[in-house]
Amino acid sequence: MAGKLFVVGTPIGNLSDFSPRAIETLSAVDFIAAEDTRVTIKLLNRFEINTPMVSYHKFNSRDRGEEICQRIENGENCAIVTDAGMPCVSDPGELLVQQCYERGITVCVVPGPTALASALAISGLSTSRFTFEGFLSVNKPSRREHLSSLLQETRTMVFYEAPHKLPATLKDMYRFFGDRRISIVKELTKVHEEVIRTTLKEAAEKYTDEKSIKGEIVLIVEGTADVRKENSTLEEAVAIAEELLETGLSAAEAAKESAKLTGLKKGDIYKSLLNKK
Repeated sequence: MAGKLFVVGTPIGNLSDFSPRAIETLSAVDFIAAEDTRVTIKLLNRFEINTPMVSYHKFNSRDRGEEICQRIENGENCAIVTDAGMPCVSDPGELLVQQCYERGITVCVVPGPTALASALAISGLSTSRFTFEGFLSVNKPSRREHLSSLLQETRTMVFYEAPHKLPATLKDMYRFFGDRRISIVKELTKVHEEVIRTTLKEAAEKYTDEKSIKGEIVLIVEGTADVRKENSTLEEAVAIAEELLETGLSAAEAAKESAKLTGLKKGDIYKSLLNKK
């Protein structure tokens, strides 16, 4: 009889958040697929769990996933964990779940802490409707295309970000979204947990050094409404259009999208854009 895959949430900081069921599951399975075995071994040692591990990360996910599925089909039970939080969410474990379903393998979840929901809950921004956008690409065209696709997004937006990339991300967000409210949530459940409630303009101006913030970061950004339309200048509208040009839009298309966002006239933006070129 085939085994099962257990998707197990682990603490995002405070080890006291580790659930009894998660401990029981990791102790009972035949092996654990861990994003970084060096990180997971500390958790296992803390709770006296002696289950063997295999590494499973973005660089070996496809081939290792096949190996894991074969072991499960041969009757072993496997638990997949990430370094912190829920695996398979903005995480290579997503592929393993897909591979299991393709093979008819049962997948079970053992819920645990997640930075996404935790950060949103204490952000102070609207939580009634939101969209999770994960990590922005380090590839500039892909990054700009992603941000461009969110220009008309009215829901609260949630992003994950690494501290060394924060300055560039805040700068890009301000260019595309304008001066919206943002909550920068860092070090969730840890001693130095903090929610920095500010605006994109202030944040972009303040956090210019890669070492200005440490720890894992969740960014909660206000969705569009009339935030820009009340205060936008022609200069800001043209700057937005220029960013859109870099995503592959024509000058006319960029001016049109900028006009929707800022409330200014498309023709004025288009003329100014051509004059700058």
